[in-house]
Amino acid sequence: MNEIIEPTENLKAHFLRLYQMALCDDNFSPLELKALYKSAEERGISPKKLDEILLNPINSKIVIPENIEEKIDYLYDLTVMIWADGIVSSNERTSLEKYVLMFGFMEENVLQIVDYLIDSVKEGKSKTDIFNDLKN
Repeated sequence: MNEIIEPTENLKAHFLRLYQMALCDDNFSPLELKALYKSAEERGISPKKLDEILLNPINSKIVIPENIEEKIDYLYDLTVMIWADGIVSSNERTSLEKYVLMFGFMEENVLQIVDYLIDSVKEGKSKTDIFNDLKN
């Protein structure tokens, strides 16, 4: 079991975005919920703490990840969330595009980044694989 940590505002915002992503396709699947709690666990956040975050939302639009690693990390998690049920709906894809843009990527690169993330997650690439791809 990972050490339980007090999540930063940035991390709270991330989990609220993940939750919003899970809800955006009108088909909130148990697989998406499981992916949400697994992502929290990987970051040392207990299920109880995640419940608190989801029940006491902050304005997640204001809190944007600052460095490229964190942006990719969070976008990867969002992509895993939308692929959890094996289907990427048009609403989910549009939401992911909005997050890529909100995170400060250039508009002309958004579709390519979204395609890359979705393809990578479908292929089972890890976050580390993606970081390595982007460095090359």
